[in-house]
Amino acid sequence: MNKYRSDELYTTPLDEVVNFKFDEAVVDVFPDMINRSVPGYSTLINVAGILSSQYAQAGSQLYDLGCSLGAITLSMQRRLSQPGCRIIAVDNSEAMLSRCHQSIEAAEVDVAVEFVCADIQDIAIERASVVVLNLTLQFIAPAQRSAMIEKIYAGMLPGGVLLLTEKLAFGNESEAEFFTSMHHAFKRSNGYSDLEVSQKRAALDNVLVPDTREAHETRLRSAGFCEVRQWFQCLNFVSLMAVK
Repeated sequence: MNKYRSDELYTTPLDEVVNFKFDEAVVDVFPDMINRSVPGYSTLINVAGILSSQYAQAGSQLYDLGCSLGAITLSMQRRLSQPGCRIIAVDNSEAMLSRCHQSIEAAEVDVAVEFVCADIQDIAIERASVVVLNLTLQFIAPAQRSAMIEKIYAGMLPGGVLLLTEKLAFGNESEAEFFTSMHHAFKRSNGYSDLEVSQKRAALDNVLVPDTREAHETRLRSAGFCEVRQWFQCLNFVSLMAVK
């Protein structure tokens, strides 16, 4: 099993801050990075697994779109009790998916998982009772997000659920400043320096483009979801549940 290191990718000044990508260097530090960067991460992973177990339907498929190292996949796998279910874990980073495969195999949980290395926009969604987009939609070009949500809706069974977690943007300037400053304070409390926070933010500026909560809800309802609920928020990260 591969060992993961502490995140020190942005500890020294860089001559040029390049766009963030999920390469081998990020994979090596990802567990440390995500837990120190996303407030409430362990809670949302745990609860996403619980929600999945409540909405999974026998003989259906569960999708973890943008699975990274498989935290959501494993959380779902450990809690599934409905017969005949299969989890499909998808990521376009070969490095991420390879480590995900190793982690899931090592857990030895008796629920089938299929690993797919592909852009999530290119795969078919079929007979889905649960679809998870965990910090994934924000990396898709804004103009293509509605089509992605519509495709997910079309491939879901009646009563199926989409679990969506995203970093939020805010229309109100003072609200945006508050949550940005609090998120930075959260990172500093976890040992990141101002330089690290600044360089990481610069790397993500043109890669991660957040939406407001209102934009997410409008998109989900426009796709056809009849029920949209917020089930978690910690600072500027929110989790929504949309039911078909």
